[in-house]
Amino acid sequence: MRTIAIVVLVAGVLALAYGGFSYTQDTHEAKLGPLQVSVPEKKRVNVPIWAGVGLVVVGAGLLVAGKK
Repeated sequence: MRTIAIVVLVAGVLALAYGGFSYTQDTHEAKLGPLQVSVPEKKRVNVPIWAGVGLVVVGAGLLVAGKK
């Protein structure tokens, strides 16, 4: 229980600190016989502030509840 609480708490703090995360997705634009052209496309996912605050509150609550 304590490990899950710490993971949720850290996830909340990271969500508040960074505001989201980005990832790269390969999109295939053209296939011409054996030649294949792919273009990496960078996308960003924003994490709302309320979600980060919620994760921090839930993580802290689990941490306190685990000690009882």
